[in-house]
Amino acid sequence: MASNHVQDSDPTIGRLVHDATKDISTLVQKEIQLAKSELKVSVKAGGTGIGLFAGAAFIGVLAIIMLSVSIAYFINWNGDGLALHWAFLIVFGFYLLVAALLVFVGVRKVKQVKAPERAIEQGREIPKALKGQS
Repeated sequence: MASNHVQDSDPTIGRLVHDATKDISTLVQKEIQLAKSELKVSVKAGGTGIGLFAGAAFIGVLAIIMLSVSIAYFINWNGDGLALHWAFLIVFGFYLLVAALLVFVGVRKVKQVKAPERAIEQGREIPKALKGQS
């Protein structure tokens, strides 16, 4: 009878598996909650940062417009230079060339983007690893 008492107090394999599954599930849920709370703080800070960048970009655009007008008037300088309409056309053409160059470089950089193949492959290996396969 003493052996029955020892066997009753020892957990069975099924009970151990059930407890481990329950613990893993709880751990995953807690990790998800932690990630959500961290992301909430990060998203709020990121949103504020993006708003500030947008404000700075708007002011930068206004500054470029003022600079463009100043350059056109500088080209015209007291009427001794080119006519004012030609001066503005020169500034416009310069900005068009800069924009075309940026598009060209941007397209080349976008074509270099590739899928994260190593991460995808490792992601495919996770189910096998959890099942105990190599």
